[in-house]
Amino acid sequence: MTSPAKAPEDPGAAVKLRGKAALRQWLLEGLPESSGKRQGPHGKPAAGHERHSWWRVMCLTGLDYFSTLGYQPAIGALAAGVLAPVATIVLVLVTLFGALPVYKRVARESPHGAGSIAMLERLLPRWWGKLFVLALLGFAATDFMITITLSSADATAHVIENPFAPDFLQGHNIAITLVLIAGLAAVFLRGFKEAIGIAVVLVAVFLALNLVVIGVALVNVAGSPLLTADWWTALTTQHGNPVMVVAIALLVFPRLALGLSGFETGVAVMPQIKGRPTDTEEDPDGRIKGAHRLLTTAALIMSSFLITSSIATTILIPAAEFQPGGAANGRALAFLAHDLLGEGFGTVYDISTIAILWFAGASAMAGLLNLVPRYLPRFGMAPEWAAAVRPLVLVFTAVAVLITIIFKADVDAQGGAYATGVLVLITSAAIAVTLAAKRKGERAKVVGFGAVSVVFVYTTVANSIERPDGLKIALLFILGIVVVSLLSRLRRSFELRATYIRMDEVAMNFVAAVDEGTIRIISHDPKTRSAAAYRRKLAHAALVNEMGNPREVLFMEVIVDDSSDFETALEIRGITRHGFKILQVHASNVPNTIAAVLLHIRDATGLIPHIYFRWTEGNPITNLLKYLFIGEGEIAPVTREVLREAEPELTKRPWVHVG
Repeated sequence: MTSPAKAPEDPGAAVKLRGKAALRQWLLEGLPESSGKRQGPHGKPAAGHERHSWWRVMCLTGLDYFSTLGYQPAIGALAAGVLAPVATIVLVLVTLFGALPVYKRVARESPHGAGSIAMLERLLPRWWGKLFVLALLGFAATDFMITITLSSADATAHVIENPFAPDFLQGHNIAITLVLIAGLAAVFLRGFKEAIGIAVVLVAVFLALNLVVIGVALVNVAGSPLLTADWWTALTTQHGNPVMVVAIALLVFPRLALGLSGFETGVAVMPQIKGRPTDTEEDPDGRIKGAHRLLTTAALIMSSFLITSSIATTILIPAAEFQPGGAANGRALAFLAHDLLGEGFGTVYDISTIAILWFAGASAMAGLLNLVPRYLPRFGMAPEWAAAVRPLVLVFTAVAVLITIIFKADVDAQGGAYATGVLVLITSAAIAVTLAAKRKGERAKVVGFGAVSVVFVYTTVANSIERPDGLKIALLFILGIVVVSLLSRLRRSFELRATYIRMDEVAMNFVAAVDEGTIRIISHDPKTRSAAAYRRKLAHAALVNEMGNPREVLFMEVIVDDSSDFETALEIRGITRHGFKILQVHASNVPNTIAAVLLHIRDATGLIPHIYFRWTEGNPITNLLKYLFIGEGEIAPVTREVLREAEPELTKRPWVHVG
């Protein structure tokens, strides 16, 4: 413990920081807080947190899912033309018979909101699993980041195209979008709290207004048989017989994949759902069933809106209006609201759409703030400041600004990138549940989920080939995450990594047997367990060091289970083998574990332990790489360095002997 060189004049007054120190304190506020308990739409509730009915939580999901109605019909019409309604029906079939069953299984397999990424992490352990998770995080970041930029860009389109908007706003899409993104960042820099109540109001108003617009539009379609006949003639003339129409719709369907967004969010918000009083954290059956109702209801509502809106907009709106610069580009339903119900109602619709699109960006930002800290710190792959909210907000905001400038706040141009992120996450979920079903021997489900996986793999590949922007952005995110993660892991290599340490009764008796003097421990490789190996190790240590009574010497063995893990809980067992007393512990690496155990023994006994090593044979660079990736290698010098960083005071630091 250290004290200031000079106490403040008023010891009771807090020291007021200024300049860079004050800015640093503000940025890193809440740094010690566990990332998993950070609140937000996708956050893990703290103990005692009030949960909500599934339909209220569905509105939270709806910020991502239902808000796509603001731009999906226009993007679909632009991408598929007169085929848009048929392609939308294909999309709905894939939603109800593909994505929905997959995510209902994800909800059952991962009821605590970790989602399909956590399922794959469990199915693919060690370094390959970690690298695969980092890749999926890159696609998830693409999904959420493009949600922020695309939603803000579409909100801008609704602002500019409103007839009451000032003329000077025309042509300033990028500037307005950047202002909306800056406003979003300001909300999180100030402090974002869960807002299910606001989400319920926004979603209810937005869906009600869309119901009115689509209802009136369909009445106009029914009253204008010539328009319907023109559409049907164009459809059959351009694409031949009905079989060809369906075949081409299947090929065009990947362009409409934006309508699949929201399922990953649906399972992420599961911890917010109120279950039954009999639920436990190990078996939250009520919460799982609530999530199933949420996913099913949201999918049915969205499917109905997608089909009806596609029919209405494709038939009633001239194709030229969907093109860039057209009045319906990025805002097809808003175009109908103004055209069919007047400028007053249209303005109300615009305000509702702008609000839900902007709040969808808030939901996506909260998703990033909860997704990234959920994995990277646990992997040891995040800088220390990544545990604080505000630095991450600034990083994500800077990326959103860059994406907006690159795509010039164009909704259509960002559609491919958004679809890529959404499709990769859904594809990974389908593969995850297929593997989970195979592991449990459920053959029929393996076939069903396998078929769904094939559909999503095709859709993802087709979308990536036709619109590679999303894949390029995702690869940039993956590269950035992998590079930062590995550099962070290297930088944090010499940290103590134990989440907690516990000794069993036998181990405690071994340590407590030394009432005074020195606790002497010999590091031993658990791969060699013969009596001769222990005798040689003890004889060598006694030869090159002053060991005292050999009967009081302990051995320590660290068994490395998964070297890709960063933080582990240490359970120290005391065992006797060939008459030698051994402290045995399972961990993810050797040096950091030995250092943590030595400090624990010091704190428990008040005695300074001594640890004895032999020099590791082999090239030191090779041994260092072995330490970094398999948790072994240069054990002695690394143990000493970990102890030096953990305990700056030399007289309190355990001794390291090497011979």
